[in-house]
Amino acid sequence: MKKTALFISVAILALSCKDVAAEKAAEEKAKQATVDSMKMVMEKQKAIDSMKTVMAQQEAQQQQVSSSSSTTTTTTQKKGMSNTAKGALIGAGVGAVTGAVVSKKKGEGAIIGGLAGAAVGAGTGAVIDSKKKK
Repeated sequence: MKKTALFISVAILALSCKDVAAEKAAEEKAKQATVDSMKMVMEKQKAIDSMKTVMAQQEAQQQQVSSSSSTTTTTTQKKGMSNTAKGALIGAGVGAVTGAVVSKKKGEGAIIGGLAGAAVGAGTGAVIDSKKKK
């Protein structure tokens, strides 16, 4: 009996030592993977930064060329969306999501909710537009 208990305890000890070594190896591998991924992110960021620098230089050169030319070009600014359009879009999105979540028939609920949300959003946006005009 004593021999069996001694054998079992030695076997458990041997198995636990192997697990510790394997765990340490797994931890080191995970740490190295983290370090490697961080290095890759840093390299990507360097590439992005260098591309931004090149683009800024090209834009500066284009501005110099356009300012040195004798012809003048006028640029028209685009008008943004009206508050009515913004309200309709936001309302349609929120209404569609709410309708799909609340209704048992998801597609039908999304359509009805989208239409109702667009109507309410457009009305709210129109009120905001009229207040800004005053």
